[in-house]
Amino acid sequence: MPDLTVDDHRQRILDDIEPLAAYQQPLMDVLGLAAAEDVRAAVSLPGFDNSSHDGYAVRFADVATASADAPVHLPVVGEIGAGQANLLALAPGTSAKIMTGAPMPAGADTVVPYEWTDRGVANVVISQAPSELGEHVRPLGDDVREGDLVVAEGTVLGPRHLGLLAAVGRATVAARPRPRVVVLSTGSELRDPGQQLGHDSIYDGNSYLLAAAARAAGAIAYRVGIVPDEPPKFLDALHDQLVRADLVITSGGVSQGDYDVVKEALRPAGVWFGAVAMQPGKPQGFGRVGDDRIPIFTLPGNPVSCYVSFHVFVLPALRRMMGIRPEIRPTVSARLTHDVRSFPGRRQFLRGWYDGGSVSPVGGAASHLIGDLANANCLVDIPAEADAVTAGSTVDVLLLGD
Repeated sequence: MPDLTVDDHRQRILDDIEPLAAYQQPLMDVLGLAAAEDVRAAVSLPGFDNSSHDGYAVRFADVATASADAPVHLPVVGEIGAGQANLLALAPGTSAKIMTGAPMPAGADTVVPYEWTDRGVANVVISQAPSELGEHVRPLGDDVREGDLVVAEGTVLGPRHLGLLAAVGRATVAARPRPRVVVLSTGSELRDPGQQLGHDSIYDGNSYLLAAAARAAGAIAYRVGIVPDEPPKFLDALHDQLVRADLVITSGGVSQGDYDVVKEALRPAGVWFGAVAMQPGKPQGFGRVGDDRIPIFTLPGNPVSCYVSFHVFVLPALRRMMGIRPEIRPTVSARLTHDVRSFPGRRQFLRGWYDGGSVSPVGGAASHLIGDLANANCLVDIPAEADAVTAGSTVDVLLLGD
């Protein structure tokens, strides 16, 4: 059976994943999530005519002729502060002190800034005329009108959106929750950072790498840690975690070795294992486990392979769960700075450094080179039909946003 293409495997995954159910959530809980509803303003912004300067509220007709040589003198009949609007109306030929953001009293249509006056208390001397009626006044609805669409369904909510939603009075917004992602690493040779290494042991970087990548994608990540190469212990650890999982990621144990615990444990449960025509990341697995049929991604054990697999396969699934579109993040085009060789018949994801319009390869193609991975900021997508790409060619680049 020929290897699956990257696109075919990813589409099979996306066809199997459903968005999580949306519900109303507090604003501070939805940062980075997608709105699951259209939100329209319940109030206008500003909600009333107000001053954009500290100064004096006046009628334009009363001050239109003011100049340094012929200043206008007006009595000051009150003071209006933001949230302290006791003066509701202004008679012709009078003025009122007004602070920035305070509502304009009826009868006033213009604000004269302090800088154009002597800052009088009982009477004010105005030595410069406004250029037009309404100067330094922010009219009702100047920014947003009641009923305006302020956030469209599908918008990924950032700080500016949350500020706008709060400003129009929304305390909650419908959004899909952050997926709960459980991450397990398999391998009897693995040790947690800080532990003593034996002559044949290595530190577990994959679970940290994948949990951090899931968190950077907006998920809630639970790093379970290391599971030995024993199917019963792996299954016990897995099923203990399913109660708090919307999605599970494992790394290691999916290749062709004698101790591929994940494959041995999960194949009887109907999880698919096979080869995808890509480098790195050829051995892959995907399916559902447990009574609640939780999606599980079984990724290769080499760190670069599991990280590339996360971005190519897991990240689109998480974005679908959260309702973030497009689910497959778009690439950018860049000019390749050096010749590269590829693997005919396999789509290669080469580590690179993207610098505006150009991209340079970083390190070699081997899937264990995590040092080179840490120094990259993108993946260069080399088509399966190419065995070499020359410097100066235009290539697709997947930026690594984390």
